[in-house]
Amino acid sequence: MVYGYIRVSSDKQTVENQRFEIINFCKCECLGVDGWIEETVSGTKRYSKREIGRLLKKVHSGDLIICTELSRLGRNLFMILEILNVCLDKGCRVWTVKDNYRLGEDLQSKVLAFAFGLSAEIERELISQRTREALRRRKAEGTVLGRPRGRKTDETKYKLYPMKDKIVKLLAAGVSQQRIANICKVDRETVHRYISTFLS
Repeated sequence: MVYGYIRVSSDKQTVENQRFEIINFCKCECLGVDGWIEETVSGTKRYSKREIGRLLKKVHSGDLIICTELSRLGRNLFMILEILNVCLDKGCRVWTVKDNYRLGEDLQSKVLAFAFGLSAEIERELISQRTREALRRRKAEGTVLGRPRGRKTDETKYKLYPMKDKIVKLLAAGVSQQRIANICKVDRETVHRYISTFLS
């Protein structure tokens, strides 16, 4: 059996590009795809909880899994190696389109699996490192990072503003903030912030 495996990490990504590449690859290799496995899931999720995990349970010796690249199998070195190791144990082959990688039963396949997985891991770490460095540089230059903080200096924007008179009367009567929160059907911290900001 020949399986085409496609994985995207978000709904915004399309599976069609991967399908197109696998189909063209199979034409060149005079192969036909017997079944497609598609999933939209992060590669960091345990493979046993993904469609690839279910596929690995049913493959047999001589079966072939084709994907566009090794990184489609997983997002870290150890997961990729674990998946490839399962395939080696079951005698299932893994071929990739872009990497031109072919996992078989020979020692060279095992070495290449490690090398490709390690390269992918290093590349992701380098990208992450460059991103962190860029953020540190922007912060040092005075750029405010992250989402702007909301400003609620206007008392009328607060949820409890319509109940201000009631809250003032309750406070004057010695009612606790917890009891006021229950009456207003809000969290105690919400009452505390409102009182501290506008009524103290």
